[in-house]
Parts: sequence; C-alpha cells; structure tokens
Amino acid sequence: MKLTDIRDNDGARHRRMRIGRGIGSGKGKTGGRGQKGQTSRSGVSINGFEGGQMPLHMRIPKRGFNNIFAKDYAEVNLGMIQKFIDAGKMDIKGVVDQAALNAAGLTRGGKDGVRLLAKGEFTAKVKFAVAGASKSAVAAVEKAGGSVEFVSSKEVKKAADQAAAKDKKAPAKKAAPKKAAAKKAD
Repeated sequence: MKLTDIRDNDGARHRRMRIGRGIGSGKGKTGGRGQKGQTSRSGVSINGFEGGQMPLHMRIPKRGFNNIFAKDYAEVNLGMIQKFIDAGKMDIKGVVDQAALNAAGLTRGGKDGVRLLAKGEFTAKVKFAVAGASKSAVAAVEKAGGSVEFVSSKEVKKAADQAAAKDKKAPAKKAAPKKAAAKKAD
C-alpha cells in the first residue's frame, strides 16, 4: 500500500448536486421544482402553508392562555442562599434585597422583584426585603432568627431607577474637577 492509494470508502463522500446545469446533469431545466407556480419561483416564503388545506398549526387544539397581567418574579431558594453565604460569596450584614441577590449572582431578571422559596436547609440569621415569599420560606427564615419584610414591586423599580441614575451621574462628577483644574492652570 502506498500513500497515493489511500482514499475514502465508496459512498463516504458525495459531490454536491448542481441543479439547473443542463439536461445531462439529471437536474436541469426546472431543477427539481416542477412546472410553474409559486414554489417554482425564487424568493418564496410560505412556511406552514399547505396549498389552501387547513394548516397543521390551525388544526391542533389550543390550550390555556397567556396572562398579560402576570407578575415576573425572580425566584430563589433558601438552600442556594445558604450555599452562597457558606462560600462567602454573599454579604448578609444589613438587609438582603434584590440588588444584593443580583450582585451575588443568585437572581436575574424579575422586574417585579424577588420571591423566596423554601427548598433546602437554611440556618443563617438574615433580614430579607423581598416582593414575596412562600409561607414555608418565611417560617424557615424566622426559625433561623431572621426576618422577611415585603416590599412592593413599585418600590423595587424605584430603587433600581435610583441606582441606575447614580451610576450615570458618577462619571460626570469625576470629569468636572479636571476641567476646573485646567482653568486654574491657565
């Protein structure tokens, strides 16, 4: 055997079918699109259209509905909070609110606030300020010596807006003294 004799097994590689390249190619003239009509032309997008027959997505029965007034809570389990506290990834001095949980990486989103759930063991004495909590979560926190305070989603949004406004104003204050120092130098 020589290097020049090495090749793929028969049928392992196929050449691409080049359509519309003459009668001898086997896919010439209409190129496998049939005769005339919308689908023989280019630029056609009729996904799900079944030639006038009732399409599948309309034949299947519909179930349930989407509540446009549903609240969007970021849910977090007490067991995960305890793991982060034990690992030193979360500061429990003061009040633990949505901002503290976001900073620790426990929650994302939740435009209407955070909701505590009771899955897992919880032993830390922590004061929570959250939008909601299950009864068993409140009981577990109070058993550990902590407390749960409920804040409305409006207060959560207001605090987030104030934090965002502070972040925007901070760079502007730092830039102002440089300009003043430049004027004094003149």
